[in-house]
Amino acid sequence: MEQLIPTINKLQDVFNTVGREYIQLPQIVVTGTQSSGKSSVLESLVGRDFLPRGTGIVTRRPLILQLIHTDPDSEGGEVEYGKFLHLGDQRFTDFLEIRDEIQRETDRVSGTNKGISSEPISLKIFSPHVLNLTLVDTPGITKVPIGDQPADIEKQMRELVLSYTKNPNCLILAVSPANQDLATSEALKLAKYVDSQGNRTLCVCTKLDLMDRGTDAMDALMGRVVPVKLGIIGVVNRSQHDINSNKPIQTAIKDEMLFFQRKYPSLVGKCGTIYLARVLNKLLIHHIKECLPELKTRINVMIAQYQTVLATYGEPVDEKGPQLLQTITKFASTYCDTIEGTAKDIQTAELCGGARICYIFHETFGRTLSSVDPLEGLSTTDILTAIRNATGPRPALFVPEIAFELLVKRQIQRLQDPSVRCVELVYDELQRIIQHCGRHIRDLNRFVKLHDKIVEVVTALLRTRLQPTNQMVEHLISIELAYINTNHPDFIGGATVVSDWMQRETNQRRRNRQHVGEGKAGGEKDKDKKSLVKPDSAVTSSGFWLFGGRGGRKDDSAAVAESEAEEDKDYDAPMMKSSSVDTPVERGWSFVNHTDVPLAGAQDLTSKQKMEVELIEGLIKSYFQIVKKNIQDRLVPSCL
Repeated sequence: MEQLIPTINKLQDVFNTVGREYIQLPQIVVTGTQSSGKSSVLESLVGRDFLPRGTGIVTRRPLILQLIHTDPDSEGGEVEYGKFLHLGDQRFTDFLEIRDEIQRETDRVSGTNKGISSEPISLKIFSPHVLNLTLVDTPGITKVPIGDQPADIEKQMRELVLSYTKNPNCLILAVSPANQDLATSEALKLAKYVDSQGNRTLCVCTKLDLMDRGTDAMDALMGRVVPVKLGIIGVVNRSQHDINSNKPIQTAIKDEMLFFQRKYPSLVGKCGTIYLARVLNKLLIHHIKECLPELKTRINVMIAQYQTVLATYGEPVDEKGPQLLQTITKFASTYCDTIEGTAKDIQTAELCGGARICYIFHETFGRTLSSVDPLEGLSTTDILTAIRNATGPRPALFVPEIAFELLVKRQIQRLQDPSVRCVELVYDELQRIIQHCGRHIRDLNRFVKLHDKIVEVVTALLRTRLQPTNQMVEHLISIELAYINTNHPDFIGGATVVSDWMQRETNQRRRNRQHVGEGKAGGEKDKDKKSLVKPDSAVTSSGFWLFGGRGGRKDDSAAVAESEAEEDKDYDAPMMKSSSVDTPVERGWSFVNHTDVPLAGAQDLTSKQKMEVELIEGLIKSYFQIVKKNIQDRLVPSCL
């Protein structure tokens, strides 16, 4: 049974080395308020001065103290020494050096200005004068922050202590000074919080020699004040004067026994440091025996789990170079196969790889482009304004091509954002392929660091190409904007638009005549026939006329001009009238800014203006569709 505690200590060392406690091991956690005497109790159990001393908070990191009994009859068994887990096999035979190392390690992590840390220090002490014990010395509970301590020091300290005491396999050693009421003990309060039944709590009552005259701790030691199932043990530690005068602990233990014989003769056999060490050793062994079946089952389960994980890593690699080259080549091949659709493990649940990229090109990107209205954000006023601005100070005889180019470039520019978004979607899918390939290559599952490095390098490579690809897409849009090819075979041209418009006008007039009574229809039939001849005969010539083309017949041009003059006489009349009257200065008019001149609304448009607007809109729709199809089918996919 004496080997139980050393075995648990070995497990504790393993967990401290890996930095994680997978199993809750049996141990004794020492708790108490600041300056309650915890460090003095531990030094009395060891029989040596080895803990840092000072005023205020001294223990600022948890100390896992493993006491290991050595056989004095064995070779070197009579030598007392200590070993720190973070220093390996280095031995400290001078306990003052152990104190200095604890202080240095505490300052390294917690700083030099009263800071605290939850990272523990692991110390083993080998001595023939100690019993096998595993103790955890936690920082003293404090309420007021000092130095570099945070404002919520009380909360942090409480959480640190609870992180150890909430372990159901640990024993709680609550240290409380006798010169304070046990009913107000913070150590017992925390112990009660995690051990409501008191099955794991043992109380140590310190500073019995510092109680006021005329009082004693008999009721407290007998459990009449606060009952504790595992008992309350009184001890007398060295005073600060004894510590300053280097009073030996062995002498202090003898004086402790004399004190109990004089003050508490009925409790001599149940108090003192020696009795406390025996009780702790007995309780810990008994507690380990109770926890042993569960620990054994848990350890066997973990061994089986990690043997399975170890088997997945395969055999050891003798030649790292060829293995590295093979793994990288396999990743590259799998990546390309996933994009091309020739991978062995093709998914059936969802699209991935090249199929998803194809879906982005033809479905996502295609739907986005189809939803873009060629005339969105382009009003009739914008078109008429562009036509007027393109003609300058002279009235326009023809619809200027520069107005069409200006407006169609404005609309083509709107295709840039969907194209850049398509690039981002493809980039995200390429990154997903990286993760997909990493999961399906066994060698990468074996070598986690190599997997992370390959993912990092390939992701960085894709990231470096994202910006140039976006710039290339922007340049493609700029190329489309740089030259408007009105000779494209799919471009409908002005003549077709005008012909369609005139056909619609003809149909509209025919529908309007149907609403006229039968009596009036006979008288106006010949006149309507004449009006229908003019647009039909001027279809071809008007198409060229609108863009300044030549080659139309003279009589057709004259007919169109006559028709326009007839239809626009009301529009031109005010202008003619204004030229025959007095000047604005003579009439007293004030000159206005050109931006204040209102444009005619849609209901006020003349026949000529309607034709111009519909002509520009039709041309924009035609050319916009050409550019959109070109971007969707060739430019953006080829760029990616």
